[in-house]
Amino acid sequence: MTHPRHTTVGIIGGGPAGLLLARLLHRSGIDCVVLESRDRAYVERRQRAGILEQGTVEVLRACGAGERMDREGLVHDGIELRWNRRAHRLDLPALTGGRRVMVYAQTEVVKDLIALQLTDGAPLLFGAQALAVTGADTGRPGIRYRHRGREQTLTCDYVVGCDGFHGVARQALPESARRTYTRSYPYSWLGVLAEVPPSHDELVYAHSARGFALFSMRTPTVSRLYLQVPNGTDPADWPDDRIWDELEARGAVDTPWKPARGPLTAKAVLPMRSSVTEPMRYGRVLLAGDAAHIVPPTGAKGLNLAVADVTVLARALDQLHRTGSTELLDAYSDTCLRRVWRAEHFSYFMTTALHTAPDQSPFDTRLQLAQLDRIAGSPHAAAELAENYAGLPLP
Repeated sequence: MTHPRHTTVGIIGGGPAGLLLARLLHRSGIDCVVLESRDRAYVERRQRAGILEQGTVEVLRACGAGERMDREGLVHDGIELRWNRRAHRLDLPALTGGRRVMVYAQTEVVKDLIALQLTDGAPLLFGAQALAVTGADTGRPGIRYRHRGREQTLTCDYVVGCDGFHGVARQALPESARRTYTRSYPYSWLGVLAEVPPSHDELVYAHSARGFALFSMRTPTVSRLYLQVPNGTDPADWPDDRIWDELEARGAVDTPWKPARGPLTAKAVLPMRSSVTEPMRYGRVLLAGDAAHIVPPTGAKGLNLAVADVTVLARALDQLHRTGSTELLDAYSDTCLRRVWRAEHFSYFMTTALHTAPDQSPFDTRLQLAQLDRIAGSPHAAAELAENYAGLPLP
């Protein structure tokens, strides 16, 4: 393989953010190279998010990555909240002026984008481990990486880090020039995949004294389910029957309902934390997706924020390519951070309103129930939740 030595945009990370950015740049005639440290099989099986905002769906369609999504994805018009054995449905289109969400797993989005990239896109190198970003504040930054046992350097006009919180791109921003805000939550999620049809035709978010539960899905025959568990939980301590019993108890309502049970094919514990790094640009190095921000999964915002980041960035680089203007590029960090902090707040709200903290007092629980009662009784409160859940329009 001939290794490219220079490109306009070097992208570190072949997850959804990096792959979508590459696709958008390719369609604008801007050359780029994607470096992904893992192999293709690993990237295509990473279990992550499954809820796409309407804006994300529209971006994927517009760049040619929507055909299988539209064929296999599940359009959802609502979500259900449960508490105190009550159930309340939020009608998303009625509360948002027609906006919906799509259930389509991040693994499938990644598969679609990889297939497009390998067919007619820019170079995508698997097994290419980025070691460092150099010259961030110069006119020609570089990515030092190792591929097939050889160390290489790719020089770029711009470097975009889509390589997560622990990636080298974020570390390229000097400590004196960046600030990271973090919050850790005193609980985790035990996430499981079940070979069984979903127990409800829309997502169910359940608050209970026993802890939070989420009933989701991947396909009409595969359920994705989550339970709040203590930090440090070992999935091996949760046999299948215990998981199903707990899901049934936490989702209980005063009408006949029980989750359909079936074999569990995967179990994993997911920590809950929030993080934002500011700014999202330093010199010619830009951050996108998890490299810049992490949200707890309760609000279904992680993948959607990454899509928003790279959509804004692709437009900025397209403007630079066509006109020579850096106006949108100079505004990139501020533009994205406004949306990021809105999503962080919504994710924090959904998390703290629905989970039971280890040291939670009866007073705290009553406050949660009062908030849920208000959502059920106030069109304004319901609309605020629905607008954030379905996704704010892309800038």
